[in-house]
Amino acid sequence: MSLRFVLDPELTPDLRERIVALWVDVTNAGGAVGFVAPITAEQVRTIADPTLAGIADGPDRLLLGYDHDRLVAMAIFTDPRFHLKTHLRVLTRVMVHPDTQGRGFGAALMREAERIGRHLGLAALHVTVRDGLGLDRFYRRLGYQEVGRWPRALRVAPGDDRDEILMWLNLTNT
Repeated sequence: MSLRFVLDPELTPDLRERIVALWVDVTNAGGAVGFVAPITAEQVRTIADPTLAGIADGPDRLLLGYDHDRLVAMAIFTDPRFHLKTHLRVLTRVMVHPDTQGRGFGAALMREAERIGRHLGLAALHVTVRDGLGLDRFYRRLGYQEVGRWPRALRVAPGDDRDEILMWLNLTNT
């Protein structure tokens, strides 16, 4: 298992389409990346287009993971856009293609994000996790700690409200 990582790739039209396709595949396999299955590419584009604009034109940064030449993983270093939080980033849209899961790609993606965060001089990385999927256990194994919950903050279906778990990785070794 080895992924090739690319930070801040050129967002060509082809790459944008591959990102949307990854996002659709992850969501439709049950992934918690901002939508609930079933989802179409057109629906994903309603969020993907402004998200990618924040990368192309703004302070956010994109990390992609490739298995050979195939895009299989991504995470976005989202700038909090608040002057008192310049020392941290929120990792958003963290995803690994469903047919590659179980190969360690998710852990590799998060280790690379941690490495980049340290290289950038960040003090911490923050992720939010949809409860009920076991994702908090994955992040805990990587050193993240739960620092809070928003009870029933995510309505994934009528009558199915989930907590949003706030998780934190200290990068300062203190």
